[in-house]
Amino acid sequence: MDVVYARCCGLDVHKKTVVACLITPGAGGRAQKETRTFGTMTDDLLALGDWLAEAGCTHVAMESTGVYWKPIVRHEALLTERG
Repeated sequence: MDVVYARCCGLDVHKKTVVACLITPGAGGRAQKETRTFGTMTDDLLALGDWLAEAGCTHVAMESTGVYWKPIVRHEALLTERG
C-alpha cells in the first residue's frame, strides 16, 4: 500500500472525549501509531492541537455521531492558527 499522508491523525469524536490516533514515520520507514484520549472542553482541544502540531501532523480525518463534531470544527480556526 502506498503512503498518501506520512503524518496524519484519525479522530473518533464522542460526547465527552476525542480519541486520536496519530500515525507518523517510525524506524525504518514503518508507520508508528500513538493513541491518546482528550476531553472536549476548549483547553483539551487546544492540547490536542498542540500534540498534533508538535508531531508535524498535516492531515486529520474525523468520525462523529450526531452533533459531537461541532466543537472540533468550531475550534478548527484556532487550532490552525496555533500550528
